[in-house]
Amino acid sequence: MESRTKLFGHPVHPMLVVFPLGLLGTAVVFDVVRLATSNGYWSEIAFWMIAAGIVAGLTAAPFGALDWLAIPSGTRASRVGFLHGVGNALVLALFALSWWMRLDTPGVPRTLALTASFVGMALALGTGWLGGELVDRLGVGVDDGANVNAPSSLTHRRAIRG
Repeated sequence: MESRTKLFGHPVHPMLVVFPLGLLGTAVVFDVVRLATSNGYWSEIAFWMIAAGIVAGLTAAPFGALDWLAIPSGTRASRVGFLHGVGNALVLALFALSWWMRLDTPGVPRTLALTASFVGMALALGTGWLGGELVDRLGVGVDDGANVNAPSSLTHRRAIRG
């Protein structure tokens, strides 16, 4: 089932999800470094990475929603896509809560702010797996003619399964 929104022949949503995952994941790593070193500089960087990750996640979300709306209802892919989307909304909410709780002291986040980020990252790993399940197992967003000898997506030739 092909993606509804493409850029240069490739689905847009998978192109964009690397940004929030990378930014939010690195923010968690920097918070762990801060906990290990007591150097608040790392959590200040995490604060700004969380802000950028939330913006990136909000940018990726509509493209994922458009692809999900194209999945036939009542299918396993539709259920998995729903869990993926709702889970990612919760991920963004947890990181937004963490960011908001850091506003006064970004270099010294409260335990609850860190907990929200860590739980958000754990959930993001699960929703990322669900996204992989959608593409790799259920074929959502995959060109209908995909095969190991398909022509480049930059050409105007269709991929034909063969």
